[in-house]
Amino acid sequence: MECIVYFDVVHDEGVKELRGLIFLNDDRLPAEQDYLNMLTDMGYHLRLEKSDPPTFVPTDPGAAYKEIRIRRLDTGKEEDHYEDKNLKSMVANLLPNKPKSL
Repeated sequence: MECIVYFDVVHDEGVKELRGLIFLNDDRLPAEQDYLNMLTDMGYHLRLEKSDPPTFVPTDPGAAYKEIRIRRLDTGKEEDHYEDKNLKSMVANLLPNKPKSL
């Protein structure tokens, strides 16, 4: 299976949106090591900082970036594998906490 990984590279001066590709032999979602292999092939040397959403920090203290966050994963199927937390928060603020009776 082929997975397109959308991720953000956070620099002091801003965020750069990039994409990568992971090939999997079976029908599963990428694991931590799959992300690390992809990012290492792209020249980033990282370790996992947080797992939801996957967030990696550089192992080199002199790196020109602060962190890399996995934003979205496209497996070619219709469902999206990471929820948009900003959208979820906005919807939660717009909806009433308790339903009103008619």
